[in-house]
Amino acid sequence: MQQQMTLDSGIRARLRQYYELAKPRVVMLIVFCAVIGMFLATPAGRWPSPWVLIAATIGIGLVAGAAAVINCLVERRIDAVMARTRGRPLARGDLNAPQALAFSITVGGAGLWLLGTQVNTLTMWLTLATFVGYAVIYTVLLKPSTPQNIVIGGASGAMPPLLGWTAMTGQVSPEALILVLIIFVWTPPHFWALALYRSEEYAKAGVPMLPVTHGRRFTQLQVLLYTLALVAVSMMPFAYAMSGWVYLVSAVVLGAIFIGYALALYRNYSDTLARKTFRYSIMYLALLFAGLLIDHYVIAL
Repeated sequence: MQQQMTLDSGIRARLRQYYELAKPRVVMLIVFCAVIGMFLATPAGRWPSPWVLIAATIGIGLVAGAAAVINCLVERRIDAVMARTRGRPLARGDLNAPQALAFSITVGGAGLWLLGTQVNTLTMWLTLATFVGYAVIYTVLLKPSTPQNIVIGGASGAMPPLLGWTAMTGQVSPEALILVLIIFVWTPPHFWALALYRSEEYAKAGVPMLPVTHGRRFTQLQVLLYTLALVAVSMMPFAYAMSGWVYLVSAVVLGAIFIGYALALYRNYSDTLARKTFRYSIMYLALLFAGLLIDHYVIAL
Protein backbone atom coordinates (compact mmCIF):
# COMPACT_ATOMS: atom_id res chain seq x y z
CA MET A 1 0.00 0.00 0.00
CA GLN A 2 2.80 2.41 0.93
CA GLN A 3 4.60 1.62 -2.33
CA GLN A 4 1.42 2.28 -4.33
CA MET A 5 0.92 5.63 -2.59
CA THR A 6 4.54 6.56 -3.28
CA LEU A 7 4.13 5.57 -6.95
CA ASP A 8 0.91 7.58 -7.28
CA SER A 9 2.56 10.57 -5.65
CA GLY A 10 5.51 10.29 -8.04
CA ILE A 11 3.21 10.15 -11.07
CA ARG A 12 1.28 13.20 -9.88
CA ALA A 13 4.53 15.09 -9.31
CA ARG A 14 5.76 14.21 -12.80
CA LEU A 15 2.48 15.28 -14.41
CA ARG A 16 2.67 18.52 -12.45
CA GLN A 17 6.16 19.15 -13.84
CA TYR A 18 4.97 18.68 -17.41
CA TYR A 19 2.02 20.95 -16.69
CA GLU A 20 4.28 23.71 -15.34
CA LEU A 21 6.61 23.31 -18.32
CA ALA A 22 3.78 24.33 -20.65
CA LYS A 23 3.37 27.74 -18.92
CA PRO A 24 -0.34 27.30 -18.14
CA ARG A 25 -0.97 30.93 -17.13
CA VAL A 26 0.44 32.22 -20.40
CA VAL A 27 -1.51 29.62 -22.36
CA MET A 28 -4.72 30.62 -20.57
CA LEU A 29 -4.37 34.22 -21.81
CA ILE A 30 -3.60 32.97 -25.33
CA VAL A 31 -6.64 30.70 -25.34
CA PHE A 32 -8.82 33.44 -23.88
CA CYS A 33 -7.92 35.80 -26.74
CA ALA A 34 -8.49 33.02 -29.28
CA VAL A 35 -11.93 32.23 -27.83
CA ILE A 36 -12.86 35.92 -27.97
CA GLY A 37 -11.89 35.83 -31.64
CA MET A 38 -14.22 32.85 -32.15
CA PHE A 39 -17.18 34.63 -30.60
CA LEU A 40 -16.51 37.90 -32.43
CA ALA A 41 -16.31 36.03 -35.74
CA THR A 42 -19.80 34.70 -35.11
CA PRO A 43 -22.64 37.07 -36.15
CA ALA A 44 -24.13 38.99 -33.21
CA GLY A 45 -27.07 37.16 -31.69
CA ARG A 46 -25.74 33.75 -32.68
CA TRP A 47 -23.37 31.35 -30.91
CA PRO A 48 -20.31 29.55 -32.27
CA SER A 49 -20.59 25.90 -33.19
CA PRO A 50 -20.00 24.10 -29.86
CA TRP A 51 -17.85 21.35 -31.36
CA VAL A 52 -15.66 23.72 -33.37
CA LEU A 53 -15.35 25.97 -30.32
CA ILE A 54 -14.17 23.07 -28.15
CA ALA A 55 -11.87 21.54 -30.77
CA ALA A 56 -10.28 24.88 -31.68
CA THR A 57 -9.80 25.87 -28.04
CA ILE A 58 -8.12 22.59 -27.15
CA GLY A 59 -6.05 22.51 -30.34
CA ILE A 60 -4.77 26.07 -30.00
CA GLY A 61 -4.08 25.51 -26.30
CA LEU A 62 -2.08 22.34 -26.98
CA VAL A 63 0.09 23.97 -29.65
CA ALA A 64 0.62 27.04 -27.45
CA GLY A 65 1.72 24.74 -24.64
CA ALA A 66 4.09 22.92 -26.98
CA ALA A 67 5.67 26.24 -28.02
CA ALA A 68 6.09 27.17 -24.36
CA VAL A 69 7.91 23.89 -23.74
CA ILE A 70 10.37 24.62 -26.57
CA ASN A 71 10.90 28.08 -25.11
CA CYS A 72 11.74 26.55 -21.72
CA LEU A 73 13.98 23.97 -23.39
CA VAL A 74 16.03 26.52 -25.33
CA GLU A 75 16.27 28.92 -22.39
CA ARG A 76 16.80 26.41 -19.58
CA ARG A 77 20.28 27.73 -18.76
CA ILE A 78 19.08 31.33 -18.81
CA ASP A 79 16.07 30.38 -16.67
CA ALA A 80 18.37 28.81 -14.09
CA VAL A 81 20.04 32.16 -13.27
CA MET A 82 16.89 34.29 -13.14
CA ALA A 83 14.76 34.44 -9.99
CA ARG A 84 11.53 34.62 -12.02
CA THR A 85 12.22 31.40 -13.91
CA ARG A 86 14.64 29.30 -11.86
CA GLY A 87 11.75 27.25 -10.50
CA ARG A 88 10.77 25.89 -13.92
CA PRO A 89 11.15 22.09 -14.21
CA LEU A 90 13.94 22.15 -16.80
CA ALA A 91 15.86 24.85 -14.94
CA ARG A 92 15.60 22.80 -11.73
CA GLY A 93 16.69 19.64 -13.52
CA ASP A 94 13.43 17.81 -12.72
CA LEU A 95 13.00 17.06 -16.43
CA ASN A 96 15.65 16.60 -19.11
CA ALA A 97 15.83 17.84 -22.70
CA PRO A 98 14.67 14.60 -24.42
CA GLN A 99 11.63 14.41 -22.13
CA ALA A 100 10.71 18.02 -22.84
CA LEU A 101 11.17 17.61 -26.59
CA ALA A 102 9.10 14.43 -26.69
CA PHE A 103 6.36 16.13 -24.68
CA SER A 104 6.33 19.14 -27.00
CA ILE A 105 6.15 17.00 -30.13
CA THR A 106 3.35 14.87 -28.69
CA VAL A 107 1.25 17.75 -27.40
CA GLY A 108 1.88 20.01 -30.40
CA GLY A 109 1.23 17.22 -32.88
CA ALA A 110 -2.05 16.36 -31.17
CA GLY A 111 -3.11 20.00 -31.27
CA LEU A 112 -2.31 20.38 -34.98
CA TRP A 113 -4.09 17.11 -35.79
CA LEU A 114 -7.17 18.29 -33.93
CA LEU A 115 -7.18 21.64 -35.74
CA GLY A 116 -6.58 20.08 -39.14
CA THR A 117 -9.24 17.37 -38.85
CA GLN A 118 -11.92 19.02 -36.70
CA VAL A 119 -11.59 22.74 -37.46
CA ASN A 120 -9.97 23.69 -40.79
CA THR A 121 -6.58 23.56 -42.45
CA LEU A 122 -6.13 27.35 -42.55
CA THR A 123 -6.29 27.51 -38.75
CA MET A 124 -3.93 24.54 -38.50
CA TRP A 125 -1.30 26.18 -40.75
CA LEU A 126 -1.62 29.56 -39.06
CA THR A 127 -1.23 27.90 -35.67
CA LEU A 128 1.85 26.04 -36.91
CA ALA A 129 3.26 29.35 -38.19
CA THR A 130 2.61 30.87 -34.78
CA PHE A 131 4.45 27.97 -33.14
CA VAL A 132 7.47 28.49 -35.41
CA GLY A 133 7.34 32.25 -34.86
CA TYR A 134 7.48 31.93 -31.08
CA ALA A 135 9.51 28.77 -30.51
CA VAL A 136 12.09 29.32 -33.26
CA ILE A 137 12.16 32.86 -34.63
CA TYR A 138 11.60 34.64 -31.30
CA THR A 139 13.19 32.23 -28.82
CA VAL A 140 16.17 31.00 -30.85
CA LEU A 141 16.94 33.91 -33.18
CA LEU A 142 15.59 37.19 -31.83
CA LYS A 143 15.67 37.07 -28.05
CA PRO A 144 19.43 36.45 -27.69
CA SER A 145 20.42 38.84 -30.47
CA THR A 146 18.41 42.08 -30.46
CA PRO A 147 16.68 44.38 -27.94
CA GLN A 148 13.82 44.60 -30.46
CA ASN A 149 13.06 40.92 -29.82
CA ILE A 150 9.73 41.76 -28.19
CA VAL A 151 8.64 44.10 -30.98
CA ILE A 152 9.48 41.78 -33.87
CA GLY A 153 8.62 38.57 -32.06
CA GLY A 154 5.36 40.08 -30.86
CA ALA A 155 3.78 39.18 -34.20
CA SER A 156 3.51 35.51 -33.21
CA GLY A 157 2.15 36.36 -29.77
CA ALA A 158 -0.52 38.54 -31.37
CA MET A 159 -2.00 35.72 -33.47
CA PRO A 160 -4.52 34.06 -31.08
CA PRO A 161 -7.60 36.16 -31.99
CA LEU A 162 -6.88 35.56 -35.68
CA LEU A 163 -6.67 31.83 -35.03
CA GLY A 164 -10.01 31.97 -33.27
CA TRP A 165 -11.49 33.99 -36.11
CA THR A 166 -10.33 31.63 -38.85
CA ALA A 167 -11.52 28.66 -36.82
CA MET A 168 -15.06 29.96 -37.21
CA THR A 169 -14.94 31.54 -40.66
CA GLY A 170 -12.14 29.78 -42.53
CA GLN A 171 -10.79 33.12 -43.73
CA VAL A 172 -8.74 36.12 -42.66
CA SER A 173 -10.65 39.38 -42.39
CA PRO A 174 -9.83 43.02 -41.52
CA GLU A 175 -11.63 42.71 -38.18
CA ALA A 176 -9.36 39.85 -37.15
CA LEU A 177 -6.27 41.79 -38.19
CA ILE A 178 -7.37 44.71 -36.01
CA LEU A 179 -7.45 42.37 -33.03
CA VAL A 180 -3.96 41.14 -33.95
CA LEU A 181 -2.72 44.73 -34.17
CA ILE A 182 -4.03 45.51 -30.69
CA ILE A 183 -2.05 42.66 -29.12
CA PHE A 184 0.99 43.44 -31.27
CA VAL A 185 1.17 47.02 -29.97
CA TRP A 186 0.30 45.88 -26.42
CA THR A 187 3.25 43.48 -26.26
CA PRO A 188 6.18 45.97 -25.93
CA PRO A 189 4.86 48.01 -22.96
CA HIS A 190 3.74 44.77 -21.31
CA PHE A 191 7.12 43.03 -21.53
CA TRP A 192 9.29 46.10 -21.08
CA ALA A 193 7.54 46.89 -17.81
CA LEU A 194 8.65 43.43 -16.68
CA ALA A 195 12.14 43.92 -18.11
CA LEU A 196 12.56 47.19 -16.19
CA TYR A 197 12.36 45.59 -12.76
CA ARG A 198 14.16 42.45 -13.93
CA SER A 199 16.93 44.24 -15.86
CA GLU A 200 19.75 43.07 -13.58
CA GLU A 201 18.68 39.46 -14.03
CA TYR A 202 18.48 39.84 -17.81
CA ALA A 203 21.94 41.42 -17.81
CA LYS A 204 23.31 38.55 -15.71
CA ALA A 205 21.75 36.04 -18.09
CA GLY A 206 23.17 37.86 -21.12
CA VAL A 207 19.77 38.63 -22.66
CA PRO A 208 19.80 41.97 -24.57
CA MET A 209 16.50 43.32 -23.33
CA LEU A 210 15.92 47.02 -23.93
CA PRO A 211 16.75 48.23 -20.36
CA VAL A 212 20.05 46.33 -20.56
CA THR A 213 21.14 47.71 -23.94
CA HIS A 214 19.61 51.22 -23.90
CA GLY A 215 19.10 51.94 -20.22
CA ARG A 216 16.14 52.37 -17.92
CA ARG A 217 15.19 55.93 -18.93
CA PHE A 218 14.97 55.11 -22.63
CA THR A 219 12.86 52.05 -21.86
CA GLN A 220 10.51 54.09 -19.67
CA LEU A 221 9.96 56.45 -22.61
CA GLN A 222 9.28 53.54 -24.95
CA VAL A 223 6.73 52.10 -22.54
CA LEU A 224 4.93 55.45 -22.49
CA LEU A 225 5.02 55.91 -26.27
CA TYR A 226 3.83 52.39 -27.01
CA THR A 227 1.07 52.75 -24.44
CA LEU A 228 -0.15 55.89 -26.19
CA ALA A 229 -0.03 54.05 -29.51
CA LEU A 230 -1.89 51.13 -27.96
CA VAL A 231 -4.73 53.32 -26.73
CA ALA A 232 -5.04 54.85 -30.20
CA VAL A 233 -5.08 51.42 -31.84
CA SER A 234 -7.65 50.17 -29.33
CA MET A 235 -10.13 52.68 -30.83
CA MET A 236 -10.02 50.93 -34.21
CA PRO A 237 -12.77 48.37 -33.50
CA PHE A 238 -15.17 51.25 -32.87
CA ALA A 239 -13.89 53.26 -35.84
CA TYR A 240 -14.28 50.22 -38.11
CA ALA A 241 -17.83 49.67 -36.80
CA MET A 242 -17.07 46.21 -35.42
CA SER A 243 -18.01 47.39 -31.92
CA GLY A 244 -20.26 49.94 -30.25
CA TRP A 245 -20.32 52.33 -27.35
CA VAL A 246 -19.97 49.69 -24.65
CA TYR A 247 -16.57 48.75 -26.00
CA LEU A 248 -15.54 52.35 -26.66
CA VAL A 249 -16.20 53.39 -23.07
CA SER A 250 -14.32 50.32 -21.82
CA ALA A 251 -11.36 51.06 -24.09
CA VAL A 252 -11.20 54.72 -23.04
CA VAL A 253 -11.32 53.95 -19.31
CA LEU A 254 -8.88 51.05 -19.46
CA GLY A 255 -6.55 53.04 -21.71
CA ALA A 256 -6.59 56.07 -19.44
CA ILE A 257 -5.54 53.90 -16.51
CA PHE A 258 -2.76 52.32 -18.57
CA ILE A 259 -1.50 55.75 -19.65
CA GLY A 260 -1.57 56.79 -16.01
CA TYR A 261 0.67 53.89 -15.07
CA ALA A 262 3.04 54.51 -17.99
CA LEU A 263 3.26 58.24 -17.27
CA ALA A 264 3.95 57.63 -13.59
CA LEU A 265 6.58 55.08 -14.55
CA TYR A 266 8.27 57.62 -16.80
CA ARG A 267 8.17 60.45 -14.26
CA ASN A 268 9.06 58.64 -11.07
CA TYR A 269 10.39 55.13 -11.63
CA SER A 270 10.36 52.40 -9.01
CA ASP A 271 10.51 48.63 -9.27
CA THR A 272 7.22 48.44 -7.41
CA LEU A 273 5.51 50.69 -9.94
CA ALA A 274 7.00 48.74 -12.85
CA ARG A 275 5.67 45.53 -11.32
CA LYS A 276 2.21 47.08 -10.91
CA THR A 277 2.31 48.31 -14.52
CA PHE A 278 3.18 44.82 -15.74
CA ARG A 279 0.35 43.27 -13.77
CA TYR A 280 -2.13 45.88 -14.93
CA SER A 281 -1.13 45.30 -18.56
CA ILE A 282 -2.35 41.70 -18.26
CA MET A 283 -5.60 42.84 -16.70
CA TYR A 284 -5.92 45.54 -19.37
CA LEU A 285 -5.78 43.08 -22.27
CA ALA A 286 -8.19 40.63 -20.64
CA LEU A 287 -10.73 43.33 -19.81
CA LEU A 288 -10.38 45.02 -23.20
CA PHE A 289 -11.21 41.80 -25.02
CA ALA A 290 -13.97 41.05 -22.53
CA GLY A 291 -15.39 44.49 -23.36
CA LEU A 292 -15.37 43.55 -27.04
CA LEU A 293 -17.25 40.35 -26.29
CA ILE A 294 -19.87 42.03 -24.11
CA ASP A 295 -20.34 44.76 -26.68
CA HIS A 296 -20.74 42.17 -29.47
CA TYR A 297 -23.71 40.59 -27.74
CA VAL A 298 -25.17 43.81 -26.33
CA ILE A 299 -25.53 45.03 -29.93
CA ALA A 300 -27.75 42.04 -30.68
CA LEU A 301 -30.20 42.84 -27.86
